[in-house]
Amino acid sequence: MRIVYIHQYYCNPGMAGGIRSYEQARRLVARGHTVDVITTDITPGARDLGWRTTDEDGVTVHWFRVPYNNNMSYARRIRAFAEFMILATAKAARLRADLVFATSTPLTVAVPGVIAAKLRRAPFVFEVRDLWPEVPIEMGALRNPVVQRLAGGLASFAYRNASEVIALSPGMAAGVVARRPGTPTTVIPNAADLDLFAVDEERVRRFRESHDWLGDRPLLVYTGALGVVNGVEYLVRAMRRARELDSDVRFLIVGHGREWEPTKALAAELGLLGDVVHMWEKVPKSELPVILGAATMSSSTVRPIRGLWDNSANKFFDALAASRPIAINYGGWQADLLTETGAGLVLDPEDTDEAGYQLVRHLRDEVWLKRAREAAYRLAVERFSRDLLFEEFEAVLNRSARRKKQSVQS
Repeated sequence: MRIVYIHQYYCNPGMAGGIRSYEQARRLVARGHTVDVITTDITPGARDLGWRTTDEDGVTVHWFRVPYNNNMSYARRIRAFAEFMILATAKAARLRADLVFATSTPLTVAVPGVIAAKLRRAPFVFEVRDLWPEVPIEMGALRNPVVQRLAGGLASFAYRNASEVIALSPGMAAGVVARRPGTPTTVIPNAADLDLFAVDEERVRRFRESHDWLGDRPLLVYTGALGVVNGVEYLVRAMRRARELDSDVRFLIVGHGREWEPTKALAAELGLLGDVVHMWEKVPKSELPVILGAATMSSSTVRPIRGLWDNSANKFFDALAASRPIAINYGGWQADLLTETGAGLVLDPEDTDEAGYQLVRHLRDEVWLKRAREAAYRLAVERFSRDLLFEEFEAVLNRSARRKKQSVQS
């Protein structure tokens, strides 16, 4: 099949960000499909107008520079969403396609996807990475009733026109069906890249020895966005209690986002920055394996908002791929998974002192760590390996193509 793949924030391993689309697209090419990715170039620098095309493992990627970062105001972000929607619509309309695939967020990627699919009389498959507009409404970020209705209408438009919807968690799938009953929906969460995170122990040893503040001390890491939803300050406050219990415990934050400076300021205010807490700017995905390999435990946090429990954060699956236990501070499907398998910790979202105690206790428990690492690896191999989940992904695309063909013939 010729597949047009629309993703506003596509990343390859040399960039900082999730590589789900890269991994799926290159596997599609390996299976004999032709894939055109339509995306944005958000790297800093002068803005050159026009499309730039690259070849990435056989995938043709069409880039257009549209500035975007997590520090932008909501109004500026909406402008970036609208700009890409218009550009992607024009680009997708000119590309041959047997199937059109679009992955959100933002929700606006559905517009070029639906239009291109109708022009080419091809099936449209829509992927939901975050449940919009339900989550921003629950967070209080989308308060205008008119805008809420417009966003809800856009979601319904996407689901109504999709041959099938892929949701990244059971909760997201339930949200899709609640809004549009009868929508064919398949859950395909983020994945564990086992080959990427298979790191030589010597590299890990050198990494630890190269940082005087680390050495052989227990290390908790957080890798990913420092946005409003992530609430990473929770872990900084937990580290205040952790230091009282064990002054050797270390916490490394690797990421970027609107909350970078407030998080850094809090760590400094609590006297933790540069001692217990260390902060690094975002790094390419290809550099994460050695960081996670050096970690004793990884972490993933969100603010105490029910809608955020349904996330499918890359950092959760990266930890599993690296055979590292993960600590989270929310309920839902990931909490159930950790409780059932022993692959990590579920921390009290309201009590950072208790969280600090639990972190220290488990970071020093070699028996628990060994079992948790083994459980994490089993999950990565048996339930979340990239190759395993790709089979389900390709099956959705093939199923949608067959449905379209049958409907045309009938």
